[in-house]
Amino acid sequence: MDDTDQAPRSSAPKPARRGVVTVVLHAHLPYIRHPEWASFYEETWLYEAISETYLPLLRMMDTLESEGVDFRLTMSVTPPLCEMLADALLRGRFASRLDALERTARKEAERQEGTPLADSARFAVQELESVRATWERWGGEVLAGLRHHEQRGCLELMTCGATHGYLPLMATDEARRAQIAVACDTHERHFGRRPRGIWLPECAYAPELEWILADAGIRYFFLEKHGLLHAQPPARFGTARPVLTESGVAAFARDPECSNQIWSAESGYPGDPYYREFYRDLGYDGTEDQVGELLTGGGFRHPVGLKYHRITGKVRLDEKAPYLPLAARYQAAAHAADFLARRQHQLARLGEQMSLEPVVVAPFDAELFGHWWFEGPMFLEFLFRKAHFDQPLDGTSVGLATPCEVLDAEQPIEVVHPAQSSWGDRGYYRVWLNEGNSWFYKHLHAAEEAMVRLANTLVQPGSWELRAVNQAARELLLAQSSDWAFLVTMATAGDYPKSRTLLHLKRFQLLVEQLDDGVIDVDFLLECERRDNLFANIDFREWRSDRVLRHGAGAAVHSAPVHGR
Repeated sequence: MDDTDQAPRSSAPKPARRGVVTVVLHAHLPYIRHPEWASFYEETWLYEAISETYLPLLRMMDTLESEGVDFRLTMSVTPPLCEMLADALLRGRFASRLDALERTARKEAERQEGTPLADSARFAVQELESVRATWERWGGEVLAGLRHHEQRGCLELMTCGATHGYLPLMATDEARRAQIAVACDTHERHFGRRPRGIWLPECAYAPELEWILADAGIRYFFLEKHGLLHAQPPARFGTARPVLTESGVAAFARDPECSNQIWSAESGYPGDPYYREFYRDLGYDGTEDQVGELLTGGGFRHPVGLKYHRITGKVRLDEKAPYLPLAARYQAAAHAADFLARRQHQLARLGEQMSLEPVVVAPFDAELFGHWWFEGPMFLEFLFRKAHFDQPLDGTSVGLATPCEVLDAEQPIEVVHPAQSSWGDRGYYRVWLNEGNSWFYKHLHAAEEAMVRLANTLVQPGSWELRAVNQAARELLLAQSSDWAFLVTMATAGDYPKSRTLLHLKRFQLLVEQLDDGVIDVDFLLECERRDNLFANIDFREWRSDRVLRHGAGAAVHSAPVHGR
């Protein structure tokens, strides 16, 4: 598929606009797949995200398509998430869990008849029925639905690092390049085209990463705001315009003003008292008879996704009021209107200072929309509908655009050297490199170097050697996932992130030893392949040193004049 596959867009005249907003969702979960267990708690992270975020977002896109709304949304779907969404085992387990959720919700709706929770319990059943309808509409293939909307031209899909590895903290360019190369190949396998954009894992940038992106054919990436504000020279328009790096790859930066309207714990929309309360869940409130079918075992309670209360205010969880679905929907519509009005004022203000079209980038974790903020997909649906139908014709309307559309407009763009940055706490790397997880890196760096050595020395491996070295590459990628270091810092997943890192490093080390000794333990290899079966077409040669683009050699360098005050 290429650009010619996109459906023709409306030729009707559009209102003059003052600038554009680029809405960006970063959809990612770590690769968690445990075929050795009948059920596994951490796998429920995926099932919750499918039912609460990915299917509601897909339902939103389907609804807007049916109404003729020409929306614009940019979305990364990371390679681990792609692989999990396409995996037959995980899709089957999700379908079974959706069945169990519906059974439990229907029983609870019957039990709550005549109580203050009756409306919210009935609504939960209706929501799950709607989610199931979207699941069945796409045959259980979420990626097929996303691919459809990209082909229509309303959705722009991006990739990420192969396993969301924290690129600036890797020791070798070979490892960084392999993360990008495997990611691009995986994206193409699932979506039928090479990715044009990338969400750098954790939005973490270090100088010269852009050359690796250029070599992979990437057109743009995203930065935290100070990546441009502290650039050399500082970006002339701050975060209000993309810039070019010397590699020719463009960088967009997060706009703090519009992001705070969502993210702010004090004033952000998701904290509205009428919205659904995330932390009060039937998994804790219900008896074992009520929720036992949804618990994963191990003798502990956990959220199951059935929530019947609203935020209410700053009260204890047991004082939360019943959820009022219609009131929450009204609030989502009002907040979408407020967000759009604020963007109109913001773009008007920026436009008075610039001769170029301002660009406001609004990036968020996709899982915020639906999982953490239940009404988030409603908010986006109202936002896109209002942007399409209800804008003024006086030149103050807000356009919606994808990054490629912004770049294709061919307005002048300045060249800068972005600053080291990430969107983590304090804006740099400390979440992923601190006293709790720093020990990860000496082992990860040693594994990187071993992988590079194998890639450079294995010339014509036999069939079992080839499978073993490719599996070693998978284990290294999985060990490099930034999620493990993040979860250690957050202390929200017990020993699981530490054990996953050590497990993959151990498997990697054993495979390397077998390759060095020339004796492959076939049973061990087959078990590794069964458990960690992502990246079917992985090629260990991606770690070869002669594939690294050095100092920008051979990459196109673009420059353009800068206009505007």
